[in-house]
Amino acid sequence: MGSAKLEIAISGAGIAGLTAAIALLKHPLINVHIYEQATELKEIGASIALGPNGLRTLERLGLEHAISDEVCFRGASNIPMIYRHWKTNEILSQDFHENVPEYLHHTARYHRAHLQEALLQNVPKEIIHLRKRFKDVSLNDERVQISFEDGSVATADILLGADGLRSGVRSFLVPELELKWSGWTAFRAIFDFSLVKNIPDLPPDSIHWIGPQTNFFASRLGKNQFTTVGGYSSDPDGENPPFNDVVWDQEASVKYLREIYKDWNPVVKALAEATPETRYYPNFSIAGPLKSWVFGDHITLIGDAAHAHGGAFATGGSIAIDDAYAFSLALNHVFPPSATTKPSSTEIGKALRLYEATRKPHAEKLLNIVHIANKKKAANVGKEVTDEDLRSLAVNRPDTVWLHEHDVVKAFEEVVHRNESGKDAISARL
Repeated sequence: MGSAKLEIAISGAGIAGLTAAIALLKHPLINVHIYEQATELKEIGASIALGPNGLRTLERLGLEHAISDEVCFRGASNIPMIYRHWKTNEILSQDFHENVPEYLHHTARYHRAHLQEALLQNVPKEIIHLRKRFKDVSLNDERVQISFEDGSVATADILLGADGLRSGVRSFLVPELELKWSGWTAFRAIFDFSLVKNIPDLPPDSIHWIGPQTNFFASRLGKNQFTTVGGYSSDPDGENPPFNDVVWDQEASVKYLREIYKDWNPVVKALAEATPETRYYPNFSIAGPLKSWVFGDHITLIGDAAHAHGGAFATGGSIAIDDAYAFSLALNHVFPPSATTKPSSTEIGKALRLYEATRKPHAEKLLNIVHIANKKKAANVGKEVTDEDLRSLAVNRPDTVWLHEHDVVKAFEEVVHRNESGKDAISARL
């Protein structure tokens, strides 16, 4: 193998794929190519929040600009989320950072396109290949061969599937795995803050209004943008539930949004009236956890491709970023920058399983919580919710500190320690 570089192909140029590329390119003996099915790099999906864990990881990668106030928004109080009553507008509860001393690690909110642009500034344009819709992959002579729908082929030592919720890589490798709709369909919008800045009593922080049958979210974003998010809950297993046939980013009826919230408190009603247009985002997750994230010692998955959970607790972006970083940590562990030869298949397999052991339990804990919550919500659709119940729900929310303040480096080091001490013999499973 000589001094040849390790070749890594990444399927998908979203937040997970770009972060992985940035981390991997810091290694002098790794080459990266990103294959993206889109004809242009244009992120959809409206707003996105990054918690302390994701922001900390981006800072570790030297991406201070991407987490600066030039790109994202942090509320005036630096409280991650404030929960208010749908009718009275009174504060019912608040989230707090527990151990986040650094300002730049406080929860931040972005237009997804602005976050993607900030990441793209750190990725060489020549390594991104557009119009490359994944078709299939095979393993030949300890290298992966990736075929695309346009008839072209690429080869690499590792394929990293970072192609999102409807991952082509995952679908090819695990065709039996299904996506499950939770019954929730979000109506999301992004527009200039000037459209709402004069609304009386508009809170300066990110607000989640809790109602008896639905919720409403509003927040400023970076670069003087604003987002509103309404929605509708259905029983996904009911007979012909509303919105069961809409698709991601489909144009929605802003009149319907306004109708849903016409009897809410004056601030929410005014926000709905000021929203110029909105789009549908049906909520999907994978129906169950994957048996493994590693395939043939040369292929693995990150982000929604591995563990799509529907964006619960606004943690999807940060989890994808931490996945990408953990993957780079694992490769650096078995293939340090001082190496003189490319890692063997066995060493690559060990790296992929170190990554999996670091991230899979964490992601599956979240996925299990989401599935339980989704079943409960579906069972309660149409049932009367008293004001007492609503207030109790606001106060007794799940603790998410373990998610938002998770330290991926510490988690990786613990996995390595367990493996090297014989408590978790990852290499024995290769």
